[in-house]
Amino acid sequence: MDFFPPVVDDPYGYGTIAGANALSDVYAMGGHPLLALNVVAFPKEMDTAILGEILRGGHEKALEAGVLIVGGHTIDDPEPKYGLAVTGLVAPGHFVRNVGAVAGDRLVLTKPLGMGILTTALKAGLLSEETVEKITNIMANLNRDASEAMIEVGVHACTDVTGYGLIGHLNGMLQVGAIGARLRLADIPVVPEAWEMVDRGAVPGGTGRNMTFFEKRVRWDPSISVDAQTILYDAQTSGGLLMAVAPEKEAALHAALRARGVHAQTIGEIIKGEGVSVVP
Repeated sequence: MDFFPPVVDDPYGYGTIAGANALSDVYAMGGHPLLALNVVAFPKEMDTAILGEILRGGHEKALEAGVLIVGGHTIDDPEPKYGLAVTGLVAPGHFVRNVGAVAGDRLVLTKPLGMGILTTALKAGLLSEETVEKITNIMANLNRDASEAMIEVGVHACTDVTGYGLIGHLNGMLQVGAIGARLRLADIPVVPEAWEMVDRGAVPGGTGRNMTFFEKRVRWDPSISVDAQTILYDAQTSGGLLMAVAPEKEAALHAALRARGVHAQTIGEIIKGEGVSVVP
């Protein structure tokens, strides 16, 4: 179950993002979502037509995923919040954990970073309509196709990149086994507008907390800027899947992803040791 306050101004777009985000936990485990319940907090003073658009967005995203919304619960709250509680199935032998990577695995990421920074910039009125549409589409995009490719090829571990950022969720992947990770900054996809926005100080509180919590678990090449570090810590909403795949299966995974229209990149590898190192 996952829900959060609005990250974009358009109620319908917000509903699609919240729906896609809630479904991602099932997709990251290699599962197939079946049923969902709406989870809503909404101020009684606000126009219920706005709530109708939020629910429409969530409903249409559920339909796209082949999921039935069979009920839900609503409470009065000063700040709107929306999400889904999702139930799904996973085939025996196909359950994917967020740990289990081994040294030599390649790290593949399926969505660009920068959503926390950009949605913070949106709240400050700093984004163009074109950029708002771009990030809404990215966040509302289901991780279903990426999950299907992952199951077809087989991976050692997977997590979806959300509130703890790339660095935080990757650290979670390293908690079992004497392993670490090496990331190559040049290979990590970032929404281009995020660079300008972080330079202008549009950094959400969650990103700052990630920096404080995970800073002792990361080794940065001295050439890497503070702005770049911030983007790798950035708290994402409805981010992509981060998969650890054996090197001999890397090409097959990329082929399966491309066949489904998923633009993924290999951003690093699992290594012996501990923690995360980031090189240019």
